[in-house]
Amino acid sequence: MSDAAGPTPVELDGETLTPEDVVRVARHDAPVTVTEEARQRVREARERVESIAESGEAVYGINTGFGELVDTRIPPEQVDELQTNLIRSHAAGAGRELTREEVRALMVTRINALVKGYSGVREVVVDHLVTLLNERVHPVVKSRGSLGASGDLAPLAHMALVLLGEGEATVEPTNGDDALTERVTGTEALERVGRDPLTLRAKEGLALINGTQLTVGLAALLVVDAERLCEAADAAGALTVEVTMGTTAACDAAIQRVRPHAGQTVSASRVKAHCEGSDVVESHRNCDRVQDAYSLRCLPQVHGAVRDSVAHLREAVEVELNSATDNPLVFPVGEVDRRASGTDAADVVSGGNFHGEPLALRLDYLVSALTELAAIAERRTDRMLNPNVQEPHLPPFLTPESGVRSGYMIAQYTAASLVSECRAVGRTATDNTPVSGNQEDHVSMSATAAHAARRTLRNARQVVAVELLCGAQAADFVDSGLAHGVGTGATYRAVREVVPPLDEDRPLAPEMEAVDSLVATGALQQALDGAIEKTE
Repeated sequence: MSDAAGPTPVELDGETLTPEDVVRVARHDAPVTVTEEARQRVREARERVESIAESGEAVYGINTGFGELVDTRIPPEQVDELQTNLIRSHAAGAGRELTREEVRALMVTRINALVKGYSGVREVVVDHLVTLLNERVHPVVKSRGSLGASGDLAPLAHMALVLLGEGEATVEPTNGDDALTERVTGTEALERVGRDPLTLRAKEGLALINGTQLTVGLAALLVVDAERLCEAADAAGALTVEVTMGTTAACDAAIQRVRPHAGQTVSASRVKAHCEGSDVVESHRNCDRVQDAYSLRCLPQVHGAVRDSVAHLREAVEVELNSATDNPLVFPVGEVDRRASGTDAADVVSGGNFHGEPLALRLDYLVSALTELAAIAERRTDRMLNPNVQEPHLPPFLTPESGVRSGYMIAQYTAASLVSECRAVGRTATDNTPVSGNQEDHVSMSATAAHAARRTLRNARQVVAVELLCGAQAADFVDSGLAHGVGTGATYRAVREVVPPLDEDRPLAPEMEAVDSLVATGALQQALDGAIEKTE
């Protein structure tokens, strides 16, 4: 949502952040605000931390070392230095730098976790992060280094460095001219937005870096993108069914009713809705073909299973976005087992909410699902191109004068290559490398799983884009007197708005990218929403 003044702010309260909110902040620059109720929880949690610090009792995260050094007691005069050193030492990431949208997703999810009220940071720490996000000042963050337990330490430490006036950040101009974006030191970045460098107090360094915010930020973006890809894959499959003279009988509601998986039911109804009113489908209703190939006939079952996997991830992401994933957590007295450390004013308990396994396993599951989505789309593409299996009205590789021309032959090669890459990703959540002197002896690799799932999604989306491109080309060889369905027609027109018919060979890469962008930006979905009513 937005108006003339800009995007509507996203309200952060530690309880109601959604994947769609993360997308609005990360991609569409929606500003954020923190509710007064959440601010009050932050203040109360801070009071608890300060009471512990003043008591002198040894409490992990406040006046002890970290990891293997948990039993090392830190003198009161060095507690602030401890928190600063934690940020500096943990900013040890590697690999490419996170993209702008990835950094913004990391920041908004970190703020929301802090304002839940169990981390114990001062309100000023929250305000610094809010200011950076709203003023489009983005810390430079290395993408690799997280083990997903104790959370996403290294990437979050790179983010936190800027709060100290260290590290680097990109600063965007107020006029929105990306060409004028500057890369500056952390100190200068803070000066640009009228903030002073922070001196971290007890617990604050640990609270800033201990959590799953890189994983869940990426996963939130992934959920929205994957749901959009599922819709595009159904549209591509419906168009392929139509132009290959397939039948929508396999999508009949009766079939789904006797095997009522949620995703299967949705995908079947989508294909039926896309082909509604199709003269092409009706033109061969009584033909001699008894059955379609599996890649057409089993579309609801395969696409539906992918939908179910995305829903499984969404469920975990929605919980994680509004969870306290810090360690230790600070509670009011009496809320936890009295074996917890603390004082008469607060209980502090060490646990494992930073462990990314609830997300990591589902991200690995989604890698498998998206790989299958790509695989079945590539098989449908082959059925449109392959002279050994395609319908008589389609020329080999969808080009006139095949032989002297190759048409879409190599686009299918690329799709096959991308499917192979998806299959080679592996399952990172099953890996484990103990660290910190074996104190942290089982980790989730959740951030690595998130990176892998995002890469797999991009590959799968490109495979679906190739199917859409070939589907539009195949449609041009169907009898022009036969009308498309309401959805397949909208899909055809959307593709043709960015790619003309292939009358003679030309480089296909730009056109594949254009169709990929149709899916990625939601433009295809908007075209479909305007043409058909979704069936739930």
